[in-house]
Amino acid sequence: MAAANTTKISWRLQEFEAHSRSVSCLALAKSSGRLLATGGEDCTVNIWAVSKANCIMSLTGHKNPVECVLFNMSEEQVVAGSRSGSVRIWDLEAAKSLRTLMGHKANITSLGFHPFGDFLASSSMDTNIKVSVEGHTQAVRSLAFSPDGKWLASASDDCTVKLWDLTQGKTITEFKSHTAAVNIVQFHPNEYLLASGSSDRTIKLWDLEKFRMIGSLEGDTTPVRSICFSPDGSCLYSGATDSLRVFGWEPDRCFDVVPVGWGKVADLAVCNQQLIGVSHELSSVSSYVVDLKRVKKSGGSVIQGIIKDNQPLAEPKDPKGAALRKNYERPTTTCSSQRFDPPSHLLYTRRSPSEDEAEEKLSSAEIHNAEDYKEIFQPKTAISRTPPKMSEPFPAPPEDVVSCAKRPVPSAVIPIPSNPPSLGPPPPSQPPIITAKSKQQPKIILSTRNEPIGLNVADFLPSPPNNRAVALSDEEALSQIKKGHDTMCVMLSSRHKNLQTVRAVWAREDIKSALDAAVSMNDLSIVVDILNIINLQPSLWKLDLCTTILPQIDKLLQSKYESYMQTGCTSLKLVMKHFWMLISDTLKATPSVGVDITREERHQKCRACCRQLKNLSNVVKNKAAQVGRHGSAFKELQLLMAPLDDAL
Repeated sequence: MAAANTTKISWRLQEFEAHSRSVSCLALAKSSGRLLATGGEDCTVNIWAVSKANCIMSLTGHKNPVECVLFNMSEEQVVAGSRSGSVRIWDLEAAKSLRTLMGHKANITSLGFHPFGDFLASSSMDTNIKVSVEGHTQAVRSLAFSPDGKWLASASDDCTVKLWDLTQGKTITEFKSHTAAVNIVQFHPNEYLLASGSSDRTIKLWDLEKFRMIGSLEGDTTPVRSICFSPDGSCLYSGATDSLRVFGWEPDRCFDVVPVGWGKVADLAVCNQQLIGVSHELSSVSSYVVDLKRVKKSGGSVIQGIIKDNQPLAEPKDPKGAALRKNYERPTTTCSSQRFDPPSHLLYTRRSPSEDEAEEKLSSAEIHNAEDYKEIFQPKTAISRTPPKMSEPFPAPPEDVVSCAKRPVPSAVIPIPSNPPSLGPPPPSQPPIITAKSKQQPKIILSTRNEPIGLNVADFLPSPPNNRAVALSDEEALSQIKKGHDTMCVMLSSRHKNLQTVRAVWAREDIKSALDAAVSMNDLSIVVDILNIINLQPSLWKLDLCTTILPQIDKLLQSKYESYMQTGCTSLKLVMKHFWMLISDTLKATPSVGVDITREERHQKCRACCRQLKNLSNVVKNKAAQVGRHGSAFKELQLLMAPLDDAL
C-alpha cells in the first residue's frame, strides 16, 4: 500500500488527435524535451509543445505521406522525409521552407543532423544513405552521427550495423551478431561505444576501438525500437512495449523495469531527470513521463533474467566505466576552420534555383497558435531562444492509494466482464490528462483507461440488505473476492495451451497453417494474439494469408472490445495498402490464352478477397458515424477503402 501523498513514478502527460489521417512518424526535440514534431499520411508536418494539446504550426508541401521527421540540435529547424524519397528542411523561426533535397528513390526511413557540420544524413528503403555510400542489401532503418562528427552508424533490415568514415565515404566495419532486422542505433555520449536495438529483442553493445561486441542485453519481450543513453552515459534506457527497462553492461544486467502504458513507444528524450516517451496509434499521439529520480540506474538489486544467479551486484567503483575506452574529441569551436565537409560525391542531387523557388511556392507554414509560436521560436531576448534548457520538470500526479506497481493485464489477454466494477473518479488534486477526446462509446470496453488503476474492494463484495453496513471478517471478504478465480485460471490455462499449439504449428509448418489452427479453435482472443504479432511484420503477409484473415477482421471490427477493434483496423489497413492494387489489377486483367492453373488460383483468391473487402467496407461506413477515437479510426479506413466503390 502506497502512501496517499506520494507521487507516481510514471504517468501519461497528454493524448490528442495529431493529424486528419494516421500518424506515421514523430520525433522529440532532444535538447529541451519540450517540442514534438509529427508527420502524417495527410502529407503534413505538425509542431507541438509537449504538454499542450494545441498545434503550434503546420508545415505543408510534401506531395506524399511524411515517413520521418527530426529536429536539429538547436531546435531551430525541422527536417522531414517523405514516401517518395524527397527531404524538406524548414526554418521554424522564419516559418518557411529552406530547401528540398532529392536523390532517394523510395521511402525515407531515418534522418540525422551532423553534430556541428551544416548538413544531414538520410536513409531510405532504396538501401542507400545520402552523405554516405551504398552498402546495405535491404532497407536502412536508423542513422546516428558520432559525437565528434567523424563517423556515421547505420542499422538495416539485413541484420547488420555498419560504421562509416565520413571523410572517406566508405565502411570502417560491419557488425553481424543480430539475428533479425536492426531498428535503432545510438552512440554513447562520451565513450567509443555503440548500441543497437533489433527485432530479435536484444540490444547489442559494440566497442568502437576493438570493433567487437562487448554486451548483449536481453530482456525486452518485443522488438527493440527506442533506446537512449543516460546523459552521463552510465546506463541505457530501452522503451519496450508498455515498459521502460534500464540496462547496464560489463557485466550485462537490468537495473530496473518500470511499467508504463505507452504502448509501442516511438521516441525517447531525457530532460530534468525525467524521461519523456511519445507513441502514436492511428491519428492519435500520446506522451508519457517517467521520474528518473525514482528509477534504479546502477548497482544495488538487479532484475534477474540477464544475470542468471541470485546475487546482487556490488556498487561499481566507476559507474561510467570511463577507464575502459577512450572518449571522443570534440572541436573547441564551430568556426569555419573546424567545420567538417563531406566529399562531394556523398551529397544530394543539386537542384536549380528555379526548381527551389517553385518548390518553395508549393510549401507553406501555417501558424495555428501565435502566442506559443512567438514564445518558443521568436522570443524577445536571445537568452530564451527555443524552449529553455533548464525548464521546470513536469509535475507528477499523486500515487493511487492502492499501489499500481504491477500493470493490469490487457483486455486482449483476459476477457473483461460486461459490467466491470466502477473505478471511481480521479483524485481532485490530480492534473487532468490533456485529451481531445472527451466522449467514448458506452458499449465499447476500452483497452486503456484514464481512471486510476486502484480498485475499491467494496465493489467486489455483496451489497448488504437494506443498504445497512455489515462488518465482514477477513476470511469472508477474501472468500467473496476469490469468487470466479478458479474459473479464470481454467480459462487462462486453456488459452495458454492453445497458444502453445499454434506456436508449434508455426514452427513445424508455416504462418498460414498456424493461423488456420488459431481460427479452428473458435477463440477470437487467440486470433488477436497472432494478428498482433504478424501486424508488426508486413513482410510475412501473403495473398493466402488475406483469405484467412479477412473473415476474422469482420468479427474484430464488430467486437465490443476496443483492443480487438484496433487490431482489426491495423490488419485491414495492411491488406489495403499492400494487396489492393494486386487484387484490383488481377481482376481487371484480360484472360490469358491457354490454361494457366497458377493464374486461375490467384484470380479466385483475389475474387474472394474483393468480396470480403466489400463486406468490410459496409461495416466501416456504418462505424465511421461514431464520434471520438473509434469514429476517427473508421473514417481513416473509409477513405483508404474508397477505391472499393469502383471495384469490379
